[in-house]
Amino acid sequence: MPLYDCMLLLKPHVKAAAVIDLVAKVGKLVYRKNGVLTDLKSFGTVQLGYGIKKLDGKYYQGQLMQMTLMTPPSLNNELHYLNKEDRLLRWLLVKHRDIKFGLDFSGEDDGKTELSKYRINLYDDEEEEDDDDDDDEEYNTNEAERTKV
Repeated sequence: MPLYDCMLLLKPHVKAAAVIDLVAKVGKLVYRKNGVLTDLKSFGTVQLGYGIKKLDGKYYQGQLMQMTLMTPPSLNNELHYLNKEDRLLRWLLVKHRDIKFGLDFSGEDDGKTELSKYRINLYDDEEEEDDDDDDDEEYNTNEAERTKV
């Protein structure tokens, strides 16, 4: 089963009990699809980059929640009931790509050798001289002129 992030942006005045109720609804749906809710994060009230217009006004703030789910791909079609949810401003389901976990992950070397073939040495050009000392002569300045200013 693939891993998904479900981002929920709720109206700023929604009470904590209503937020828990909404998260529980989504969690029960995931459980019915034989999925698992692996992580739940609340980012609190966030300022939005633009106002989101709803029937009851325009919102410039929202409560942001992130739910990490491991569920079958068919869950996306069943989450569309969130469009009719009055407490939500926006929701988004994002699939994690190329994530390995379980027995697939334990057999790998974390990709350390994969990047080593692209390693370059930044200090190969030591033949070039350091031109920082010539700056004073280039601009006709000296230490006495700096102290006068």
